[in-house]
Amino acid sequence: MSSTLTGTAHSSETRTITIAHSPDSDDAFMFYGLATNKIRVPGYKFTHTLCDIEKLNIRAMEEAFFDVTAVSFHAYPYIQDNYTLMSCGGSVGENYGPMVVSSKPLTPADLGKIKIAVPGTLTTAYLALKIFNPDIETEVVPFDQIIPEIQAGRFEAGLIIHEGQLTYATSGLRKVIDLGVWWKEQTGLVLPLGGNAIRRSLGPEVMHTVTQALRESIQHGLDNREQGLEYAMQFARDLDANLANRFVSMYVNERTLSYGTDGQEAIRKLLALGYERGIITVKPKVDFVD
Repeated sequence: MSSTLTGTAHSSETRTITIAHSPDSDDAFMFYGLATNKIRVPGYKFTHTLCDIEKLNIRAMEEAFFDVTAVSFHAYPYIQDNYTLMSCGGSVGENYGPMVVSSKPLTPADLGKIKIAVPGTLTTAYLALKIFNPDIETEVVPFDQIIPEIQAGRFEAGLIIHEGQLTYATSGLRKVIDLGVWWKEQTGLVLPLGGNAIRRSLGPEVMHTVTQALRESIQHGLDNREQGLEYAMQFARDLDANLANRFVSMYVNERTLSYGTDGQEAIRKLLALGYERGIITVKPKVDFVD
C-alpha cells in the first residue's frame, strides 16, 4: 500500500527533484519507498542517480548539480554554502564503523609505519583515520578494490567501508582497528558517516516537503522490511540475504529517521575536530532542515 504526502506544489505542474546516492544496499533500502513510487508527493517527481560516494562528494563540491545528494560528512563543510543537511537519512556507527584491515598481524601503532589504501580523501572514514593518527600515509583506491589490493600484496592494510566491514574475514583479512569503536571510546558518541544534503536554493517549503518525503520513504522500508530488502538486494555486492539484512540494520534504523540531539552533536564534534586539526580547511557551519 502506498503512502501519499501532502505536497505543496500545484497539481497542474510537476516539479522534478533529482536525487543522487551511492549504489549500496543501505541507501537503496532508504530510498525504496520513493524509487518504487510507494511514497508519492502530489506535484513532485523524483529521479534517482546512483554513483560512488566519493564521486558524489566531488560533484557536489564542483557544481551542486543534484537537488538531494548523499554526502560524506567530511565533505559537507565544502558544500555547506549550497546545501544544508536533511535531518533524516544519515548513516551512523553505533560503536562500529569503518575499519582498517590487514593481511598480517598489525597493531594500531604499526599503521604509522606503512601506506594504507583508503577509499577517498573526502570520505568520513578517511577523516576519522586522520584524526586517529594524522601521520598515517595513504593512497586512494576505489572502495571495492581495497580488499583485492591487500590480497594481491600491493598494500599491507586498507581502510574499508560499506559491505567490506562484514566480509573482510572471509577474504582472509584481520581487523587492526574499528574506528567506530575508537571514536566511541574517545568521545562517548556515535560515529556519523554519511548523510543526505539538499540544495538551499530550493527554498524552505520545498526543502521541508522533500525531507518529509525521504523520512516517509525510510519509514516505509522499516515497516515493509521484507520487500525493502528484496529491492535492496540487487545493490548488495557479495552479500547473501542474511548479511544484507545485517548491513541494512547497521545503517538504516531509528537513527536514520532522526539523528537525535546526540547524533547532531556527534556531527558537529567530528567536523570541529577535523577543522581544529587542519584536516578540514573550511570552518564547518552545520544546520539541518526538518
